[in-house]
Amino acid sequence: MTDDADIIKGCIREDRSSQDKLYDTYASTMYGLCLRYCSNRDEAKDVLQDGFIKVFKSIGKFKNQGSLEGWIKRIMVNTALDQFHKRQKEFNHTSFDDINELTIETVEVTVQNEGEISESELMVMIQDLPKGYQMVFNLYAIEEYSHKQIAEMLNISESTSKTQLFKARSLLQKKIIELQRKNVLAI
Repeated sequence: MTDDADIIKGCIREDRSSQDKLYDTYASTMYGLCLRYCSNRDEAKDVLQDGFIKVFKSIGKFKNQGSLEGWIKRIMVNTALDQFHKRQKEFNHTSFDDINELTIETVEVTVQNEGEISESELMVMIQDLPKGYQMVFNLYAIEEYSHKQIAEMLNISESTSKTQLFKARSLLQKKIIELQRKNVLAI
């Protein structure tokens, strides 16, 4: 197998074979990441393609600090965020103050018995979330950004980020419970 360093050098030279190897190595993982941020498969494919164009254009800037996969992942997340900003008018800007006595810590997305919900079922549930909820949930719960970082990335307040996360978790929890009830009734 060719070393990442050789692939990077080839990509810097714009060698098509090296670009194909880089794409083949990381495309499926990055597509999965794009699916988490996009409303559907077509949008995810567009983000993936735009992301790889950015990767190939800026591969010479990769400093070998951290993994190549992590660097590509960052580009894909930023590309998905760019796509999100294009559609930001759909974003629901609810204030954190609108939440009554409940706090984020009181609602956790849990699965009663491991294995009952497949990864693909959970992915569909996340994709069905309103766009703002989906974006904040992915950035916080999966990418592990802080609310401050999310607020800066999405151009929202920290309290809006917290609200979006709270609502995303609440909706996911309801969907998981509904799915578990359906599974129990099917038995």
